[in-house]
Amino acid sequence: MTIPLGYRFAATYAGIRKKPNLDLALMVSDHEAAAAGVFTRNLVRAAPVVLCEEHLRASKGRCRAIIVNAGNANCATPTMMKVAKATARATAKAVGAPINRVLVSSTGVIGVPLNENLILDSLPALAAGLSPHRFPDVALAIMTTDTVPKTASAEIETPQGTVRIAGMTKGAGMIHPNMATMLSYIFTDAAIAAGPLQAMLKKAVGRSFNRISVDSDTSTNDTVILLANGGSGIAISRSSRDAFEDGLARVTESLAIAIAKDGEGARKLVTIDVEGAATEHDADTIARAIANSPLVKTALAGADPNWGRLLSSAGASGATFDPSKVDIYINGILVCRRGFRADFNEPEVQKTMEAAEVQLRFHIRGEGTGKARFWTCDMTEDYIRINAEYRT
Repeated sequence: MTIPLGYRFAATYAGIRKKPNLDLALMVSDHEAAAAGVFTRNLVRAAPVVLCEEHLRASKGRCRAIIVNAGNANCATPTMMKVAKATARATAKAVGAPINRVLVSSTGVIGVPLNENLILDSLPALAAGLSPHRFPDVALAIMTTDTVPKTASAEIETPQGTVRIAGMTKGAGMIHPNMATMLSYIFTDAAIAAGPLQAMLKKAVGRSFNRISVDSDTSTNDTVILLANGGSGIAISRSSRDAFEDGLARVTESLAIAIAKDGEGARKLVTIDVEGAATEHDADTIARAIANSPLVKTALAGADPNWGRLLSSAGASGATFDPSKVDIYINGILVCRRGFRADFNEPEVQKTMEAAEVQLRFHIRGEGTGKARFWTCDMTEDYIRINAEYRT
């Protein structure tokens, strides 16, 4: 794991969770950083999401610190904005920055008031414990139903030298991103202005976090933040922008896949490739419909090569295609040819579907060039158990 220069991290247990696990984290750039963010488009929005957008506008895309709590979403309560503002104000004081240079996030149960004093009382010790080496602690602190922390990093060579990118994310349920995904924080020591940084982030999110689904539910707190503090002393020029964007895409894609793989109750990571659609939008629409189908996901859980469920889901997606031109492959084996059952050995395909990773390919014959890749997971009885017991 390579951590970019000029950032420090800390995490603690503030008493927000029922169990004594890390639940409050602070991320600080030693120098003011350019900041970009994408957020949920759910009409029900947590106060931290609203405040982040306000601060990014007011600061013209500048940030010094990110404060995040787990265990409570700070959403849909009368005091949620008061708590978010108090958290930002206290964090700004702790790191010596204007309040609009602080971004706030929360994750956890919706509709339960968050006791702001738990955060405010923990902040002095949290700030005192900041270190470049505590990145892994923060990745642990932001988890909710995740079974593992999720991190990724990359180094990009430019003509001027090496720049670094590192990111973390959390998410296992309530995953059907719409502009973002649960919580994700990405840092680079490259120097990039806020405007281009925002464009880079939206592009990277479009091909990663917005291409995953666990259960077709979009969170109220979805947040992805990217900071660029110039700690390396290297600015991303026009000639090195493509290389940087490729590195950023590798990091976000790795984080997104980790979310799909760790879906609540999941046992299998599923990659869906759609090819030959009329447009990329149609390909994306088909892939999403397959990924979100409970019938497809339960068939995957049971290692059932029921290709008819894939074809049916695609047909109901709203995308236009000719079913008589559709070929479907499961783990490279043709199971549907031109919309009808292909001659395949069902036990052989079932055996391949028992693996931890499954690949589905939906190919439309013809001249269409639209294609999309999407990641999801199977749906097991454990998903029901985890969410039935979530608040208890």
